[in-house]
Amino acid sequence: QVQLVESGGGLVQAGGSLRLSCAASGRTFGSYAMGWFRQAPGKEREFVARISRSGGFTTYSDSVKGRFSISRDNTKNTVYLEMNNLRPGDTAVYYCAASNSGVVFTTPRGYDYWGPGTQATVSS
Repeated sequence: QVQLVESGGGLVQAGGSLRLSCAASGRTFGSYAMGWFRQAPGKEREFVARISRSGGFTTYSDSVKGRFSISRDNTKNTVYLEMNNLRPGDTAVYYCAASNSGVVFTTPRGYDYWGPGTQATVSS
């Protein structure tokens, strides 16, 4: 099992940047692929980005590709989401999640553990 806690959310103006962090507990962080999802008010939870166990492979949704960057530091049990050129449409609660599967899942069903989320708000 792994415990996840996100941080780094906040309020920024359009065009600004935020770096989200997700701290994981335990000794098995490197055994999990990690994903970021987000959920805006009244909308379904949507996939944002995924990174493989070693960090060698990344996957992004079309809506954030070229603007967001996912990375991980397995020595610190932490995964990051660098968000650049933010838009009001990026406003959401951002969740990190851990997957035991080697399959590149882009749906919440593919992830086994979730953090409580952190709010990111982008103003016009």
